[in-house]
Amino acid sequence: MPLRRCLPILLVAALAAGCAGTTIAPRYTTENPDILRIGGERPANPEVRIDDAGSFCVETTERWNEHGKTPDGQMLWAKDTMRKVVPCK
Repeated sequence: MPLRRCLPILLVAALAAGCAGTTIAPRYTTENPDILRIGGERPANPEVRIDDAGSFCVETTERWNEHGKTPDGQMLWAKDTMRKVVPCK
């Protein structure tokens, strides 16, 4: 009988220990600062670019947006890229 009472507590303790042991530590660095930046002020948005693709053109707009904070309070900036087909001028 005492084992039946302790079994749920032992299972919860084992589960908590197993989950805590496999936690992945976050890494806040990037190999490509053109798409993600950490900390500082919002980067300047690049100019809208129009590329000629032959019979049509592609307009590329890039914007830096806030995507949360790191645990130590640094801002995460990520670049969003939007493309659309436009007539060539």
